[in-house]
Amino acid sequence: MSGVTHPRVVEEYKQENGEIPFRKWLDALREDDPRSAQRIDARLARVAIGNLGNRHTVGEGVKELILDFGPGYRVYFAEDGQTLVILLIGGTKRGQSADIETAKTYWKKYKELKNENKKGRPKEK
Repeated sequence: MSGVTHPRVVEEYKQENGEIPFRKWLDALREDDPRSAQRIDARLARVAIGNLGNRHTVGEGVKELILDFGPGYRVYFAEDGQTLVILLIGGTKRGQSADIETAKTYWKKYKELKNENKKGRPKEK
C-alpha cells in the first residue's frame, strides 16, 4: 500500500419511503449521547478526506467502521466506486449481528435501485 488517500463523497442511504436509517440513528444518538455523536461526526469528516481508519469487511460489500468509545459504536457503510461512501446504518457492539444483516439488506436494495435507474435512462450519444 502506498498510504495515499483520496477524498470521498459521503452520502447516506435513503429508503424508498424517504427514511434515512443512518440519519435517524445518529439524530437519536445526538439526543442520548451528544459527545459520542460529535466524535462520530469527526470520524466521518476523516472518511471524507480519505482516512477510513479502523474498519473491517463484514461481507457482501458492507464494511464496518469501529469506534472504540461508548458501548463500542459501529458505522456500517459500503463503497460505490472509488470515491463514494454510502452510510447504511449505525449501532453498537451489542446489536452488531442484527445491524450487519440490516446493512447488507440496505446495500442490496441500494444496488438494485441504482441498476433500475440505469436501465430507465436514455442512452447518451
